[in-house]
Amino acid sequence: MRIVTFQSANQTGQRLGVFEGDILVDVTEAMGTHSLKQILADERLSEMETAVAAPSSLPVTDYRLDLPLPDPGRIFCIGVNYMNRNEEYKDGTAAPTNPSVFMRGPLSFVPHGRPMVIPPESEQLDYEGEIVLVIGRPGRRITQAKAMDHVAGLTIMNEGTIRDWVRHAKFNVTQGKNFDRTGGIGPWIETDLSLVDVNNMQVETRVNGELRQSDTTASMAFPFAKIVEYLSTFTTLQPGDLIATGTPTGAGARFDPPIWLKEGDEVEVTVEGVGSLVNGVVAEQV
Repeated sequence: MRIVTFQSANQTGQRLGVFEGDILVDVTEAMGTHSLKQILADERLSEMETAVAAPSSLPVTDYRLDLPLPDPGRIFCIGVNYMNRNEEYKDGTAAPTNPSVFMRGPLSFVPHGRPMVIPPESEQLDYEGEIVLVIGRPGRRITQAKAMDHVAGLTIMNEGTIRDWVRHAKFNVTQGKNFDRTGGIGPWIETDLSLVDVNNMQVETRVNGELRQSDTTASMAFPFAKIVEYLSTFTTLQPGDLIATGTPTGAGARFDPPIWLKEGDEVEVTVEGVGSLVNGVVAEQV
């Protein structure tokens, strides 16, 4: 099931939808809410499949996608999680023993189909294609064996980064990871994971059609289950939390010289079994 939040030309405010093939069905009335986060919290996700056939659920043709989860609880990001990316740093350090974690806010993302923004403060906007876990059930100290029971589905992230701003301070990357509208999330949340092996699924990033990143989750230092276990050790994961699980090698910063995104570029991140997130790039008008 591919779940989206969207805006319709014929309705006011945000709407909740499910894609049936290429057809978007509005299930807002049938579910009694447009809030996917509330549906997750109320454990009503399974009701959405039957809501598609309800009389009040109608196909929509004129729409614009929003972030699939517009009001996430928290956005956790795992850094340097693909092993060949750890080797990119060429600093002689061994493989990490625990995940590197930082946070992003929702204002730093745009939905599928809308452009990422190069701020006037820097030309170093970079791309990072990632798979995102959407937490559907709360939990603390979750074991790896039960970790995926707490995941409602997967979505896609372009974890866009302002590279020179991640070096503004000695011990953190928060600034460079949180410029408004520098990343993308979407287009939907895929809840059916029965056809993919989450421990060996492919993620690829293309810029203007050129393949820049390609790897599988088999290369991760910390698989999905380990990430969920680790994060839930120190905080209670809540429905609506998002976890970006890291990006493969091949980001623009690792070219010599670096290749930054520029106005007019198009970035496509494709995740096996989920779909493709596409965002253009524009310069911010100030």
